[in-house]
Amino acid sequence: MAQCIPSPAGVNPPWDFDVLVVGGGAAGLYSALAIPPQWRVGLITKDNLTLSASDWAQGGIAAALGPDDSAHLHVADTLRAGAGLCEREAVEHLVTHAATCIHRLVDLGVAFDRSGADLAMTLEAAHSRKRVLHAADTTGRAIVSILAEAVLQRPNITVYESAFALDLWLQEGQCRGIALVQGHRLRWISAQATVLATGGGGQVYAQTTNPTASTGDGVAMVWRAGGQLRDLEFFQFHPTSLSLPGAPPFLISEAVRGEGAHLVDKSGRRFAYDYHPDGELAPRDVVSRAIFHHLQKTGDRQVWLDMRPIPADRLNYRFPNIIRVCRTWGCDPLTEPVSVAPAAHYWMGGIPTDLHSQTQIPGLYAVGENASTGVHGANRLASNSLLECLVYGAELAHLPLQAGLVKPEVPTPLPPQPPPSDTGEDDRLAELNQKRQQLTQLMWDYAAISRNQAGLDTAITTLDAWRQDAEQDDLSQALQALPPDLHQELPADLTLPRLRAWGELRNLSDVGWLVLNSARFRTESRGGHYRSDHPKTDPAWQAHTLVQGHQWQRSASLSGQLSSEDSPT
Repeated sequence: MAQCIPSPAGVNPPWDFDVLVVGGGAAGLYSALAIPPQWRVGLITKDNLTLSASDWAQGGIAAALGPDDSAHLHVADTLRAGAGLCEREAVEHLVTHAATCIHRLVDLGVAFDRSGADLAMTLEAAHSRKRVLHAADTTGRAIVSILAEAVLQRPNITVYESAFALDLWLQEGQCRGIALVQGHRLRWISAQATVLATGGGGQVYAQTTNPTASTGDGVAMVWRAGGQLRDLEFFQFHPTSLSLPGAPPFLISEAVRGEGAHLVDKSGRRFAYDYHPDGELAPRDVVSRAIFHHLQKTGDRQVWLDMRPIPADRLNYRFPNIIRVCRTWGCDPLTEPVSVAPAAHYWMGGIPTDLHSQTQIPGLYAVGENASTGVHGANRLASNSLLECLVYGAELAHLPLQAGLVKPEVPTPLPPQPPPSDTGEDDRLAELNQKRQQLTQLMWDYAAISRNQAGLDTAITTLDAWRQDAEQDDLSQALQALPPDLHQELPADLTLPRLRAWGELRNLSDVGWLVLNSARFRTESRGGHYRSDHPKTDPAWQAHTLVQGHQWQRSASLSGQLSSEDSPT
């Protein structure tokens, strides 16, 4: 197992904060705002308050608000997409609290699109009704920007920007906080409750729609601390990311297909119907595999998304950012199809939590993509992820906190560290970046859309060797040699850019190893996990995959099975 940084022992309250929130996306921001203002909150983000996967979310947020819709139908659609691994109680909790959270966003000032006086709603894949609210095609940005403004106006919240969380601080089995690097100082910051809202781990794959900061930090920290994780083999690959020469993978929202765009091959044929009766509007994992298998079958290298069936004025109104990005890379969706390919998009697995966002580690909570609430099962229903951030973040309003346990003085955030002057720093960062690229390509080659035993074994053997080497590198040894003090200046060569690059690579290495072994453990195909050597869904595997340390096991039976009465028709 990868090493944790030695933490101080025997340190008792008073605490630095009542609540420590790690992550500045929708989950972290909404969680911080949900905590009553009498409690002191520390909010930690690697970059700034708006640079997160939530900020990149285009499609929208799902809520059963329409006159022809109901919570029952939303539950049924979610269970069906989850391929038998959703927890019904968690899904019902999500859906029944959706309206309250949407109204809270509106009250805060989120400018959702309107249809007259009503909130506008659109259809996305695997939804039986139009229930996806949106703000053009930048819904995540609209939500996160408003939440960030609200956080900065709250005097009880202290924000630590450009800070990197290295490890959890555990003492006698309870989470006391985290090890934080900011400026040129390593700090152990304590809190009565610690909330992980660090987002997903899509950067473990060479092709991903996630921002560079999505390195699975929360999941990796919990694993290194000995905590339990769940369903890590289930990664969702979005079928339509921009695939043009020189362009980075850029998500083209599922809402585009919901509005009428067609997925076509080089002959212009809508091939997705060969693989599922719902064609382009089948669940994401089905559409991604349809593209993968169609390219294998035809020998072609790309497919296209034709947006021209959508009226031009509607296309301009609903998807201005997508049109702008496509045109930046030399393709105009109004006049020609756009080349697309699947890319890693969302991680269904994570840290198991209950209905109140509590993990199995006392004092530790998890919200958002790094959590495994039981809502998404084996395959997330489109636009449920932003909703999950809000509904389960709202649960933190009820944390069991005690008054009077916080130090009089809040730890002062340090200013951003200036760029390193050491010319050798560039070489060290380049070496870490090269190792990161090798890891992500290994994962894309052997553990992406289609997996098999031989490929997984090859990747695990390779990664095992890399991980052994990493534990002996100079930076790992230097951190292990640090005295476990609460606050300490770092050695001169341990700059924040280097520590962050090293820390993210360490987290990605842990995440990759966990995904590979979880995928090898589950010998069936289900939802976002497809094994070409086990292509069928096996009823015996309708169970969660649990991992703790180096031990894997199946969980007990689930409560979220889809019954005949759950039909959305």
